[in-house]
Amino acid sequence: MKYDRNIPFDLLPILPPDDGIFDIDILLQWGYASRALAELNKNILRLPNPDMLVNTIALQEAKSSSAIENIFTTDDELYKAISDSIEEEAANPATKEVLRYREALWAGFKNIKEKEMLNVEAIVSVYQEVKNTTQGIRSPQSQVVIRRGNSEFRGGEVVYTPPRDKKIVQDLMENLIHYLNHHKETDPLIKMAVAHYQLEAIHPFTDGNGRTGRIINLLYLVQEKLLSHPGLYLSKYIIENKEEYYHTLSGVTQRQNWKPWILYMLSAVKATAMHTNQLIDTIINQMNATYEYGKVEIKWYTKELNEILFAQPYIKPVSIGVLLERTSRTTLTKYMKELTDHGILTAKQDGKAVYYLNHDLIRILEE
Repeated sequence: MKYDRNIPFDLLPILPPDDGIFDIDILLQWGYASRALAELNKNILRLPNPDMLVNTIALQEAKSSSAIENIFTTDDELYKAISDSIEEEAANPATKEVLRYREALWAGFKNIKEKEMLNVEAIVSVYQEVKNTTQGIRSPQSQVVIRRGNSEFRGGEVVYTPPRDKKIVQDLMENLIHYLNHHKETDPLIKMAVAHYQLEAIHPFTDGNGRTGRIINLLYLVQEKLLSHPGLYLSKYIIENKEEYYHTLSGVTQRQNWKPWILYMLSAVKATAMHTNQLIDTIINQMNATYEYGKVEIKWYTKELNEILFAQPYIKPVSIGVLLERTSRTTLTKYMKELTDHGILTAKQDGKAVYYLNHDLIRILEE
């Protein structure tokens, strides 16, 4: 039957795709991507505290992934929100959506480290975190369609109608999980690319499918031990090459033309891994330079304090007070003044609140 974008794609082919899609071009790009990813994984482990510092990269991933779905916030709003739980509660809706993405990524990471294998429930859990909902896989009557602009429920020309039959959607999700966790003859990077298309095509949720899928990409790389932490900044590449992303996705849907899509995703992994490697190198070099300067200029400056200052771009005095076991406001004010006097931090007044900015880290993250 000829594909019709206005009819639910209940005939979406199951996985795996035909072996004939793999050729020398894909093999070559796979080699580049694999090497870049291995270098990144090694580099992540150079960080003094990967959990803490990769968090800054995860925030940028969350921001870009949300921007792909036309959800925009500013770095300033994000940095303020993560530095203070009160600010997070008061954040605007877009900022909250981005922060939920980051929390979903880390919750999924903890889950995969404990259970060591993705399943349908784990994918649903990520979606629920992203959208702050208790909903699960959409019901047949949800009538989800994708319109021009790649959004659900908005006006414009229909470009894709996902499968609607409940049993078909359930069977496709089970098939997707089986493909990821078995078929060991296929390399995990290739399976990640194939599975990302399939999850987008199944479109199992009423909203948030793209963000959920991009988180699952990272969790799967952690599951397969290609990454120790979800520190790959894939969404940056996708948003910079958004037209090609959707064009190659539709090529698989309409013609089962897998090659351009797989090449695109492998290129994304390679470029993103190289970029993140440079980012980590720059952060580590700046951390070391700041520590060498700080310990000379400030007698109480320690390596642990230095790591706290690079954990996130905006710092509240209470974070430093906890580390130094100093709760007196007068003492903390004195310490913060020393850090600003020596140019390690910069004070920023925002209403009644005062934030302390690590401009070196902000500069690196925004390059």
